[in-house]
Amino acid sequence: MAYLVAVLGQDGLPAGEAGLELAALVLQGFGHLPAEAMARRLPGLRVEAASRVRAAAAPGRGLRQGSGEVALGAVTPSHAGFFAINIHRLRHGRFDGSLSPELTREVFVVGDAVTVLPYDPRRDRVLLVEQFRMGPYGRGDPLPWQLEAIAGRIDPGETPEEAARREAVEEAGLVLGALEKVAEYYPTPGAVAEYLYSYVALCDLPDGVAGVFGSPDEAEDIKGHLLSYDRLVEVMAAGEIGNAPLLLTVLWLQRERERLRR
Repeated sequence: MAYLVAVLGQDGLPAGEAGLELAALVLQGFGHLPAEAMARRLPGLRVEAASRVRAAAAPGRGLRQGSGEVALGAVTPSHAGFFAINIHRLRHGRFDGSLSPELTREVFVVGDAVTVLPYDPRRDRVLLVEQFRMGPYGRGDPLPWQLEAIAGRIDPGETPEEAARREAVEEAGLVLGALEKVAEYYPTPGAVAEYLYSYVALCDLPDGVAGVFGSPDEAEDIKGHLLSYDRLVEVMAAGEIGNAPLLLTVLWLQRERERLRR
């Protein structure tokens, strides 16, 4: 209990399921990471706790035949920084009814996030953002700036839709209209605990709307690009769009564009 208090400080636990999840996440660090290290991760832990509450309401069984049986062993936090890495030891149900051997797997903990592509159906144009990204840089990409949809983490207490509207103001100075859901999905389920909610947002995109935005507190440097729909398709076909959320969203827009323009 003293460890929990040392990590949480004066903030305490939120009410309900999010509070129970947050307490469990904090206590995973007991005996592995000092309270000071876990306290530095507290904003991320709150996002993770809220993400776990949403995950519990995921769609149930349909086509999938997995048993749902997981015999969980220890969960060991091995890194607590801007993001986190947890080591899981577990056995899971196999399709023949047996249990797997004990597995040791690292999970990169990120938290739920949202992406939104602003689209002006009257002018038939979109707004993309461009920013430096560590993933391409770490891979050795000589130009690790990515063309993307507006994106960001879903804060505790926010809905995905509220997060999309907030991020649009922060990253592009835009007030969004109606939101059209593209999909919700795990972009990299093999090792990353990230779940995305992707949208297209109807909005007004006049000439001159693109600028440079971003939160100074997060060292963001985000440039907007105003593109016609035809130019967007050309850029995608040329291979310059290299991230799955925007690719998925553009393909959705190709299918739904005529409906949105009516």
